[in-house]
Amino acid sequence: MGQYIENLAAFTATARWDDVPPPVQAHAKLVLLDIIGVILAGSLRPEVSELRQRLIGGTGATLLAPGLPAADPRTAALLNAIAGRSIELCDGLRGVQPSVQIFPGLLAAGEQRRSSAQDILMALIMGYEVAGRLALGFTPRRLAHGNGQVALLAAVAAAARLRGFDALGISLAMRIATTMLLTPSYTSTAAGATTLNVAGGMSGFAAVLAPDLALAGYTARDDAIEEALGEMVGAGFDPARTTGDGSWQIAENYFRFYACCNPIHPALDCLKDVLGLLPAEPGAIDRIDASTHAFASVMRNQNPPNYFASKYSFPHAASVLAVRGGLGYADLDDTALTDPAIAALRARVFLTEDPAMSALAPGLRQARVTVTLKDGRQATAARDMSRRDQEHPDPAPDVHAKFRELAGTVLTEAGVAAVEALVGQADGSHFTLTETLRRHLRSYT
Repeated sequence: MGQYIENLAAFTATARWDDVPPPVQAHAKLVLLDIIGVILAGSLRPEVSELRQRLIGGTGATLLAPGLPAADPRTAALLNAIAGRSIELCDGLRGVQPSVQIFPGLLAAGEQRRSSAQDILMALIMGYEVAGRLALGFTPRRLAHGNGQVALLAAVAAAARLRGFDALGISLAMRIATTMLLTPSYTSTAAGATTLNVAGGMSGFAAVLAPDLALAGYTARDDAIEEALGEMVGAGFDPARTTGDGSWQIAENYFRFYACCNPIHPALDCLKDVLGLLPAEPGAIDRIDASTHAFASVMRNQNPPNYFASKYSFPHAASVLAVRGGLGYADLDDTALTDPAIAALRARVFLTEDPAMSALAPGLRQARVTVTLKDGRQATAARDMSRRDQEHPDPAPDVHAKFRELAGTVLTEAGVAAVEALVGQADGSHFTLTETLRRHLRSYT
């Protein structure tokens, strides 16, 4: 095993709660609260519900879903991670979505060990640290989506830490897990191929399985991580960059408040700015023209085939914003696809690449949007990054509001408040999440 990866495993094993600055601890609690809400709401997606009915059975871990059914830990981690991926509202960092792929394995392992809230939260922080540092050195292949790649290794590292593995044990579990790395295609998004979410789910599965393989005596090559990320699933890997940049990786994440793919958020921010300058009924809009960098510009399908594909369509998201006035979970829902006003406007929304913007990406993720009304009036807005990247607001109020909406799909109002309080404390006691959820489930018929 290379020294850089060995050092990262050692840091993952030995870092302690008191090493983490209080502001980072508080931010990590927001990340935990956010992903719990996302998983709960994602559990209601029809394909997730159908898969759950086919796979549940056994005991040992809980599914964050209506009724809180039980399953074996590997299946529970898999299904919870798939649910969290299914509504395009999980947070992220550098093209990776760590928490949705890390937390499900921690929840399953934590239930078995009756882990404390603080231990689970610290494992999440360290898993994020592994994901962020590996991402610094990793060059993904051109069409590869981040699901099931560096976040899978991070999920394994976090779960191994929670289970008490030392540095050598964590490094072994991660190296074993390289055989489980995936290469899901980004082209699945526009096609509405929900199988992409299974790749994220496999990170949860691997988080439970790989430590058991290590304990059972399985072995892996010393340079398995370098080879896998540099030559197999990736287009290059510089392990020297895993030393980090001096900050805690989890504190550099972004939260997602638009229920659609992050690269088109700057363009949607621009549209929001324009609609504030030039308010108009959707029928009065002649056309919406947007330009952005190459990666985001491919999300231009004016007729997304299903709910999942709609999350990767700027014409659809822009039309939802113009018609419904928002881009949250309840705005970008299944009914938006068949809403006649949204469908009519989608045909008048155009997204193209600006080569000058592409030359500056990913350091700057620029966008420009012009709205032209049928009476000839026109307005334009431009941004260098998303609104949150540029303005750095305190995310806490919006994270709590988002959690209340998402968790409220499965929990009573009292239950939502109880989970908020539980995550806010993380005081070292047993993490009573599932017990708290069970007392406050909404009735489903």
